[in-house]
Amino acid sequence: MRFAAISDIHGNAPALEAVLDDIDHQHVDFAVNLGDAVSGPIAPARTADILIAHDLPTIAGNHEQKLLTRPAEKLGKTDQLAASQLTETHYEWLRILPPTLELAPDVFACHGTPASNNVFWLDSPSKKGHMRLRPLEFIEAELNGVRHSLILCGHTHTARSVSLSTGQTVVNPGSVGLVAFGGAEGKARVSPGSPHARYAIIEQQRGQCTVSFRLVPYDWDEAARLAELNGAPDWAGWIRTGRAD
Repeated sequence: MRFAAISDIHGNAPALEAVLDDIDHQHVDFAVNLGDAVSGPIAPARTADILIAHDLPTIAGNHEQKLLTRPAEKLGKTDQLAASQLTETHYEWLRILPPTLELAPDVFACHGTPASNNVFWLDSPSKKGHMRLRPLEFIEAELNGVRHSLILCGHTHTARSVSLSTGQTVVNPGSVGLVAFGGAEGKARVSPGSPHARYAIIEQQRGQCTVSFRLVPYDWDEAARLAELNGAPDWAGWIRTGRAD
């Protein structure tokens, strides 16, 4: 089985289109979307239209949960923008997204951890906010009874493959649409150093798992311009540079 895993598109339709085009050339059996698809100041409705048309297996991330459960006045800025642009058709699609998926008898997918879509799993922020790999015992403590040999997650926007002492592998494909971001001092900060969209190709054969991380060029200047037009100059900087220093 050979498949693609994408995550954390955050409304970046230009990045999503480039990644889906790249996936079309990878000879995969299917692609899965691990959530946080539409919330972002770029093109939320266009992103939703693309995903609905492609009919990918998709799970709900923490931002999908916020859109579905909080009134507009209690949403953050990027969620408010998404809420203002999404149609009822888009919301109908969001409502049917599950919190987790079993993609195959031995492949489990979640957004954050198996138990929560709002918890960082493989990485967590240091005191200065930079994301770093968590100790193995903390990662394994979040398994919540999941025994699948391959587990997929997103949420941290950090591409990572971690081998557990249980023999399991946990893979985060990185972010399609927001590869860099940074909050105030002490808040989570991701800064990979290049603006390329990230995703992963995963192949399972004879009990072995091969993971290839893909970095895809796209028109990040267009995406940054849309972010600026929508009042998000911070996002524009992160998207253009892949840095959040």
